[in-house]
Parts: sequence; C-alpha cells; structure tokens
Amino acid sequence: MGLYSLNVLVSNTMRYQRLYFQQFIPAVALQASQRQMLLQSNARETVLTSHQRSASFARDLAAGKLNMKWICPYPTLKTEDDLKELNQLSDTVAKFFSEKVDSTKMDREANFDPAVIEGLKDMGLFGTQIPEEYGGLGLSNVQYARVLEEVSTDGAITVMLAAHQAIGLKGILIAGNKEQKEKYLPRLATGEWIAAFCLTEPSSGSDAASIQTRATLSEDGKTWLLNGEKIWITNGGFADIMTVFAKTQVEEANGELKDKVTAFIVERTFGGVTSGNPEDKLGIRASNTCSVNFENTPVPAENVLGEVGGGFKIAMKILNSGRFSMGSSVAGQLKRMLATVTEHATTRTQFGRKLSEFGIIQDKIFDMTLKIYAAESMAYMTAGQMDILDENGDPPDCSIEAAMVKIYSSEAAWSCGSECLQILGGLGYMKDMPYERMLRDARILLIFEGTNEILRLYVALSMMQYAGAKLQQRLKLAKQGDGRERWTAIMDLFREYMRVESSTKFLPNRSFGLTAPHATKTWLHDSMVNSGKMIEANVDSFRKRIYLNLRKYGKKIQDEQLVLKTFADIAINIYAMSAVLGRCNKAKILSLRNCDHEKLIATAFIKKTYKENLVLLESLLDPYPFDCKEESKRVCDAIIEERRYLCSHPLEVVHRYQEHPKYLEHLERIKLLRE
Repeated sequence: MGLYSLNVLVSNTMRYQRLYFQQFIPAVALQASQRQMLLQSNARETVLTSHQRSASFARDLAAGKLNMKWICPYPTLKTEDDLKELNQLSDTVAKFFSEKVDSTKMDREANFDPAVIEGLKDMGLFGTQIPEEYGGLGLSNVQYARVLEEVSTDGAITVMLAAHQAIGLKGILIAGNKEQKEKYLPRLATGEWIAAFCLTEPSSGSDAASIQTRATLSEDGKTWLLNGEKIWITNGGFADIMTVFAKTQVEEANGELKDKVTAFIVERTFGGVTSGNPEDKLGIRASNTCSVNFENTPVPAENVLGEVGGGFKIAMKILNSGRFSMGSSVAGQLKRMLATVTEHATTRTQFGRKLSEFGIIQDKIFDMTLKIYAAESMAYMTAGQMDILDENGDPPDCSIEAAMVKIYSSEAAWSCGSECLQILGGLGYMKDMPYERMLRDARILLIFEGTNEILRLYVALSMMQYAGAKLQQRLKLAKQGDGRERWTAIMDLFREYMRVESSTKFLPNRSFGLTAPHATKTWLHDSMVNSGKMIEANVDSFRKRIYLNLRKYGKKIQDEQLVLKTFADIAINIYAMSAVLGRCNKAKILSLRNCDHEKLIATAFIKKTYKENLVLLESLLDPYPFDCKEESKRVCDAIIEERRYLCSHPLEVVHRYQEHPKYLEHLERIKLLRE
C-alpha cells in the first residue's frame, strides 16, 4: 500500500514540473563558536560565494529547514567607530526633526516647508545610499535603516525621501552604466535634482506588466518618443529626474516583434512632461502626489536604463530592494508613540487609579512592544543579509524576506497606531495633537510598494515553487539515479510521503514536532533553546502542509488565494520569530544592556506567535472542522451578483403579508414559555 501510494505521489508530482523551476541549494553550516559568530562582521565588504548567495531563509522554510546562518550572527556594524559615527548622524537627524520640522503645519497646508527641504539637503539625506565617489553618504542597508528610524518622525518626509532614494534613483544604482551614474548621481546626492519613480497607470496598479505607456524609437535610432500617463507619482509635481517604464517593441531571436517593458531615465527638461494637480490625500498630505503626462517626450537612446525590454525586471528589483526599510521606519515611529502613551497612562487617573494600573491598558502596551520589537528585528536582520555581497559585488536575493518585513511592519503600524489613540482617548482624536496624523499617515503603508495582498501571494507562490523544485529533483534521482543514489532518493520520497500522510487528519492535541531532535540548540544561548524548539516545530509542520497542498492542488494552487494567504501568514510569523530569536540570542550571549528584559519580550512573542501558527497550520488540513470556505463563496457570490447587502432589516417582520400571523403565533408561544 505504501509503495503504491509512493508511485501515485511520484506520478502526480511529475505533472507539476512546469510550475516549479528553482533549484535547491543546501544551507552551509557555519563553523564558529557562538561568540565568534556574533562578533563577525556583516558589513558590505563581506563576500559570499555563489553557493551561499543562492540560499534564502524563506525558500529553505518551504523545504522544512530553519536556515540558521540567516539568524546567527545577527547583524552588527564592523567596528565601534562605525557605530559611533552612525549614532552621531542619527542624533543630528533626530535633533533637526525635533527643532526644525513642524509636521502639523505641513500636514495642514499640504506642502513642505522650503527651509526643511534645505535642511535635509545639508545633512546629505538625499544621497544616503549613493556611493561616496558620487557625492553621497554611501550608507549600507543597515546604516540606512538606522537613519530612517529618525526620519520617520514625519511620514510625509519619509515618503518623499524614499520616493527619491529608495525607488526614484535606485534604478540608476542597480542598472545604470558608468556614464549614467556619473551624469546623474552627484546632483541627485545633493538634492539639487529630485527623483521620482513612474510605474503606476490608470489601467495598471499591482499588475505592472499591463502598463500602456509606450516608447517608439526614431528612424535614426537616436531618440525614443515617450507617450502615456502615470498616476499617483510621489514627487511627481517637482521631480527633475524620473525613472519611467514604457512598452517598447523588441525583436525576438526568431524575428518576431513583441511588446516588452523598458526603463528610461527621463529629465523634465526634455520637454513634453506635464504634471497634474496635487492629490488631496488622507495622510502624508505634505508629500507631493500627482499624475505625470508624457506627450512625445524625446528621450535620448543613451538614457535607456539597462537593456531594451528589460524594464520589468529592473522595476521588480527596485521595489524588492526598498521594502525592508519600512520595518525600521515603522519601529522608530512606534517607539516614539509608545513613549507618549506610557507617559499618558502613568499620569492619567480614572476611577481613582492610574491608567497604567489597568490590565487591559497593560495588555495593549505589551502587545505593541512585541510588534515593535519584531518589526525592528526583521528589518535589521534583512538589511544585514542585503549587505553581504558576492564576489561580483551583488547582494543576495532577499526579495521574499523584504516583502515579509513590509507586510508585517505596515500592519503593525496601523494596529499599534490605532491602539495608541485608544489609550490616549479623546486627546488622541484631536487635530491639534500629532497622533491622529500619525494614524492617517500609516494607512498608506499597507498599499504602496506593493499591496499586502499581492505581496502575500508573491511570498507563498515563491516558496511553493521552491518546494516543488526540490521535490522534483528528488523524483528525478529516484527515476534516473544510479545504485545507492537512486535507492536513497526513493526512500527519502517514501518517508516524506508517510510524514505528510501522518498529518492529514485533524488532531487537536498533536505535538507538532516538539519531540523531534533540534538543530538550533548548538547555535543558541541556553535560555533561548526552548524558543528555538518552537520555531523548528512550526517549520516542520509548515513543510508538511506545503507538500500536502501541492499534492492536492498541483499547479492550480496559484488560484487558491485563501490557501496561499494562510501559507504566507505562517511564513511571515516564522520569519518574525526567527528574527526575534537571533536578536535576543545576540543580546544574551554578549550580555547587552537590558538583555533580560529583551528575553521576556522575545520569549513572549515566540510563544504567542507559535500558538497563532498552530491554528493556521490546522486550518490547512482537509477536512478542517471549522472551515467556512463554502459559506464564504456562496455569500460573496450572492452579494457580488446583486451588488448590495441582501439580508432583511432587523425590524422587518412582513415578507409576505399572509406569513405575518404565523410569526405572531410564534411570539405567543415564546411568551407562554417565559411564563
């Protein structure tokens, strides 16, 4: 029976081959003591081999492996002098925002104070990640994340600088040639020129490949004529330099012409560029957001960014590279709000007691603290990995992890901001206080740089592809391998099948792998071992659910969005737990300030998140006794068809007049029963 089932599994999985394409790279064990691991540098100069660079925390999760070399060592700066210089810069930025930036006034007037913009230029904040050779500060991702903690004091300024630095000019850093970098980066670094990123259109938002803006090459091949409209462009009203994406005709190897996206560096002075009126927004009101129109805008051929037809990949690289920073900026803002609400809670008296003495208020403060710690931990762990370059000077692919940081931190910003207002009560709701503005500013975070819904699908499908490719590789060995290699692959597949089969029934008291051997133990401080066990248990169950659902849905898994959302939520939770584990592990081993306090936070976060994951993991079983997918589909189908709420009003008693007496008789029976 087992071998027959194995053959079914093998044949079924072979049918999924077209869906899965990535190759499995086993993680490399790190040979060093705990203290040495923690003190090793994760600075930009560190070099990865191509083998190490292919590893990814999220992809390894899909194969049931907790990639400890992502978690340990947790990122540190190279030297104490580096930390001192970074703190000096951060303190300068913090002082500037405290003394010079009137966020309430700029929000009310929906415009930036020119003196503030000049101050940002003087501090070099328009060139934070531009290399020093081009006049920028040349900050690493870890250093950039730290500065953003202070910049996040004002949401509109954060967005303006991010649109300039993280996406507007990032294409030139990523794909620009030497001439393009020399021409544009020095003036962008000083803020003399401001950059914008022009991708979104009226007909294309999350579906970036469906853009309609078009560029046509002149007969002499020297100029592209650009035509189209971009909407919701941050800095669009005053940007001097824009990274614009447009459809172009590209000749394939077989001679066929095909439309592909190309990226262009467009100067406003080229002509044919007009900006619409600023949008009246819910939040980040001071930032400039408007449409940008291109009408026969002449763009020199040398201003193509990268290759003709290669623009979509450049757009994705730009967006993927910037999302991680949202975690540190959110953490910076929420830490300031947490300080405010705790001050309020300890001074405000109700019913003869301080607010801080009430259990419900304490629980809110506790939950906010956990989310801040997790968002901050995820951001810096991801930034540290992005600073590790390979032999060609390229960073590893952290796109899935960066998406996880963006999802988690944006939702933490919204939920924690709401709780802060709840603690502050009416005070937080008043416009003369900054808290309602902070909440309004936070709402955009769930939408821009990829909506959280789209990013969840990206996270889940990327991991599914990896798991399928790994299984496909083992199937290939089982069918084509020689001798011992083939037999080993067959037995691995059989054991995998049996492990998955053992988890297909709903068992409320299942141990979820807590009795299994634990690979994390040798990496961790003794006080963190149990937390590591919980994460490993989640990872083991996560892998089982992936293979179970791959077998169930095959390539149709891409259409099961609610299933994918659940997988993404579990993966994000595991990444958050792992980042918290790595950070606290470092604090305990090095006996950092308040490390015991950190351990309380880390332990609580991992416990709570582990419990949450148990519920999500159970929901992926079939059948799941608390599943309401059928009800959900039928209700939504009916509402979508009628385009309205369909239930009768609560006070309605007459549907058909002749039925009314029956209802009155029913009321009489109830009356008798009560008596």
